[in-house]
Amino acid sequence: MMGMNATPTGERTHIGFFGRRNAGKSSLVNAVTGQEMAVVSPVKGTTTDPVRKAMELLPLGPVLIIDTPGIDDEGELGQLRVRRARQVLNQSDVAVLVVDAAVGKTQADEELILLFREKDIRFVVAYNKCDLLTTIPPVGENEIYVSAEQGTRISALKEKIASLAVKEEIKLRLVGDLIHPSDFVVLVVPIDQAAPKGRLILPQQQTIRDILEADAAAIVVKEFELKETLENLGRRPSLVITDSQVFAKASADTPPDIPLTSFSILMARYKGVLDTAVRGVKALETLEDGDPVLISEGCTHHRQCDDIGTVKLPRWIRQYTGKKPEFLFTSGAEFPEDLSPYRWIVHCGACMLGEREMKYRQACALDQQTPMTNYGILIAYMQGILKRSLSVFPHILAELEG
Repeated sequence: MMGMNATPTGERTHIGFFGRRNAGKSSLVNAVTGQEMAVVSPVKGTTTDPVRKAMELLPLGPVLIIDTPGIDDEGELGQLRVRRARQVLNQSDVAVLVVDAAVGKTQADEELILLFREKDIRFVVAYNKCDLLTTIPPVGENEIYVSAEQGTRISALKEKIASLAVKEEIKLRLVGDLIHPSDFVVLVVPIDQAAPKGRLILPQQQTIRDILEADAAAIVVKEFELKETLENLGRRPSLVITDSQVFAKASADTPPDIPLTSFSILMARYKGVLDTAVRGVKALETLEDGDPVLISEGCTHHRQCDDIGTVKLPRWIRQYTGKKPEFLFTSGAEFPEDLSPYRWIVHCGACMLGEREMKYRQACALDQQTPMTNYGILIAYMQGILKRSLSVFPHILAELEG
């Protein structure tokens, strides 16, 4: 249980349940999960906001189940709910379209199927309430008749979901492909008031795990211990990875012949957005007074008095540029569909977001021609060490220099 509960949200398979009001989405979610995860009522529109549940779903493993409001909700508030339901599409690895078997697919359902295909989301159509039918019609490959109330074909539906959710065997490593067995990797981890009590933050945990899986050794130090550790190690480490907030000190204390990068830069590559983030950092040079800058974090957490996103980055940007941009902030699942009001986007490392969600945000920025970068890349750029921090990625470095 500990391993399942510890699986980060961004590493779980995201399964979204969609459909019209009263199609039985929440009932089917409860039947699939075997839990009373969602409130069930005959009243239309009982689910008013996406409901998320991290759990173990056999035979698939760690998943995030998302129950969404009805896509046919009405009124001004209803349209807001519909918009939130559609935003879940950007996070979903697999979609389950729940259709009332007695009614059949409607135009709203067909429009959703088109969206699934446009966004390249694998999906299954689950015709719920089949217990109300006298005969079961023939179905296509990605369709199934089920009954949440009777428990009919729920296991078969779970098998279909699992088969659709199988990921490619070749997956980009966080750092394991950059090192070799028996290598030493030094991790610089500040312990200050912003650090979580009694634990390391997620990118640090994941990096250590990936180093161990590569049969290499991880040496974890605080920023003021780095120089002495390197001098006394007796062996040159293959890589130093630092928290972005102490990038300058880590660079000064690490000899030039030892590669140096940051957790945030590694995470950007892992999420597939490093190229865009490197290109987007140059927008810093053209900022003017009053330019709206969106600083977006993928998680929600208690803000400290010297918070990196809301305090430190705005201060450093003002100091570097000599300008006074207008800073706006989002966190968690919140991310604007319309990015046209923003001159620039600075995003966190996205350790709590799935690859699909992060690539969606990247695509939104590219489509709307809004430059977007990453915390670690921006900090390295402002401190004059971005080229050094990208030396482990020669093709990215060549693009930056070009």
